[in-house]
Amino acid sequence: MSAKSVVKKIIPNKTGLPEDILLGLYISLVKTRTTDERLRKLFRQGRFAGTYFSAVGQEATTVGPTFGLRKEDIIAPSHREIGAAITKGIPLEKIFAQVYARSNSPDKGKSHPCHYGDRELGVIHPSSTVASQSIVGTGCAMAFQLQKKDNVVLGFFGEGGTSRGGWHEALNFAGIHKLPIVYICQNNLWAESVPSTKQAGIENFSERAKAYGFPGETIDGNDLVLVHKRAYEAVQRARAGDGPTLIECRTYRWYGHSEIDPADYRSPDEIEHWKKKDPVIRHEKILMELGILTVEKRAAIIEDINQEIEEAIKVCETMKYVDPEEAYNDVYSEAFPVRREEDTDD
Repeated sequence: MSAKSVVKKIIPNKTGLPEDILLGLYISLVKTRTTDERLRKLFRQGRFAGTYFSAVGQEATTVGPTFGLRKEDIIAPSHREIGAAITKGIPLEKIFAQVYARSNSPDKGKSHPCHYGDRELGVIHPSSTVASQSIVGTGCAMAFQLQKKDNVVLGFFGEGGTSRGGWHEALNFAGIHKLPIVYICQNNLWAESVPSTKQAGIENFSERAKAYGFPGETIDGNDLVLVHKRAYEAVQRARAGDGPTLIECRTYRWYGHSEIDPADYRSPDEIEHWKKKDPVIRHEKILMELGILTVEKRAAIIEDINQEIEEAIKVCETMKYVDPEEAYNDVYSEAFPVRREEDTDD
């Protein structure tokens, strides 16, 4: 390595982040966007059942906080955290298997689509009950504190989830005990079809942290660099034993609540306004200006991602669905006695 290249590595750029982190954030961001769009297409092709919850447009709110976490740290996600799942290291093969409900999925085909999780990687399988993962994540943070570990928890939810009673109880508990958890509120302005103005009498949902005795902040959730830096600071604060932080990320989902939602409650002007704030394009521009990314390098990154996606689909679609009896496994501490016809005298 030349002296010139060494100097380039240690000179801070305008973002305040090293080049390898800026590029790593970008790769996770593009991988999330590309995978998400492909899954939308697969659903419309009838390649898997149920529905699909896209996170296109708000990827920075999950990639930014998750990037750089330890394997031992825990994520408590909701149904739109594909970016957190990918960034934490869940292989695409498992991501697709979960949506397809195949036997190679970490949840063994038990969960609703987009309930990504992996016990080995510290990603809790979400529940369909809104904001319930905040309660479980808070419990994990309490466990870390009792075990005297400096691991942290990231809890994700939408602004609509802050209306649930259990959510408030969790944050109150975390504030009292100064638990090592960072709460990430993804305010995409809509809780399904209910606008945020009909959900609370405050403009900034981060103000709710004041009631529980810890800091809250509202930021631009489509600025990947800003989200990563603020979340990193909050994570370090939690590791040091200084308690929780609530970060509200203002963002926007481009599509409906799910793929079966036409989202006709939103105006075309509102959608176009937010598409101009695309987090992928914004981060690409920064990398291009800094000389970290070129058109050729961008194309190579996307090609590698697309190849990984194709391989994951191929593997997933050759896997079988799990046997019905699998529903009884991992539910009770002892195996559930399945009653079969051959076991009866009838």
